[in-house]
Amino acid sequence: MQLRLIGTGGTIASRSTPAGRVASVGVKELLETARTLQVPESAQITCDEIGLRASFALGLPDLARLAGAVGDSLADGADAVVVTHGTDSMEETAFALALVHADDRPIVLTGAQRPSDDPAADGPRNLATALTWAVHPAARNHGVSAVFDGAVWPAIGLRKTDTLAPAAFGAPGRGPLARVDDGRIRLIGRPPRPAALITADDLARLPRVDVVPLYIGCDTALLDAAVAAGAQGIVLCAFGAGNAPPEVTEAVGRLVADGVAVAVASRVPAGATSAAYGAGGGADLLRAGAVFAADLSPWQLRLLLAAALHRSTGRGPAGAAEVIRAWLAGAGHQPN
Repeated sequence: MQLRLIGTGGTIASRSTPAGRVASVGVKELLETARTLQVPESAQITCDEIGLRASFALGLPDLARLAGAVGDSLADGADAVVVTHGTDSMEETAFALALVHADDRPIVLTGAQRPSDDPAADGPRNLATALTWAVHPAARNHGVSAVFDGAVWPAIGLRKTDTLAPAAFGAPGRGPLARVDDGRIRLIGRPPRPAALITADDLARLPRVDVVPLYIGCDTALLDAAVAAGAQGIVLCAFGAGNAPPEVTEAVGRLVADGVAVAVASRVPAGATSAAYGAGGGADLLRAGAVFAADLSPWQLRLLLAAALHRSTGRGPAGAAEVIRAWLAGAGHQPN
């Protein structure tokens, strides 16, 4: 079993300094620490360091570089790839890799909530668990997943659910793929896996898509600013199941008519969006040309909308909406 371990930085690679936590621990050292726990003996592990950065500082070119490194690892014959990564944007990176990854071999992300020099550091155990999952036959055909605190989560729907606790991630409304306890794997779910939508290189040239939050008293100022900044798509972080004030809904209709794609996510952590309400709500947003995207977070929907715009170049908002609906159907959702 050939396994590639790719390091990108994050808390798992950080040490505490007077200036704050700083990523400075290489992936080979992380592996050596994890080996003191239960790392699969059958795995021949090679390491690749592509960065030592906090995940809140990453951009789309960084995701393209990581996706390229993952693809190169698979092309070199790796049976699985494990990526150490910061937790702040792991849900976005995992989703971006899911948009690219077309292979049946597993891609697994993990990280830590406590730095490597903390007496109760959780990174070594998370890495050992991720390696255990990655080499297990059951991990194949799951696509991209994230391992944290003994749980294996799907990339699609992944959310960071706690800022500091060791059990940092979840997939609201979906549940985990598996649990890993003392090296033993208990399978729980196998959700449908949609086809890859873009390539690794595409990640570096996706069109600009901005997320606009809605709140009591909001107007169209942020929508207008996003378009002025060059956004070709906008994700509304909407009320409830996908609702907006009438003024915003009217603006959405104008934007879609002008060629700006609009997708709707909810500011609620769990539950799907639904085009149910009038008076500016979801039903009116749908009639205005917005596309609803099940239970994806605004941050994952941003990447999906950008990928859909890239995939449907020249076909406008309707073309991007068609791509999104087809992709969601492949993921087992019946979109509005």
